[in-house]
Amino acid sequence: MRHFDFVKSSYSSGDGECVEVARNVPGAVAVRDSKFPDGPVVVVTSRAWASFQDDARCAEVN
Repeated sequence: MRHFDFVKSSYSSGDGECVEVARNVPGAVAVRDSKFPDGPVVVVTSRAWASFQDDARCAEVN
């Protein structure tokens, strides 16, 4: 099993609504809810994560 080193998103709010992301495994990005560190983890390819970020940035502007 892969070992992910999660860090909290800089966009997470201070009221517990936090997302943590791990990018330390080549070719993969893992995402989890910081309130449930032993809960489910979504793992996507680095390319899919980059596409998601691009789409999120476009939605933010529009």
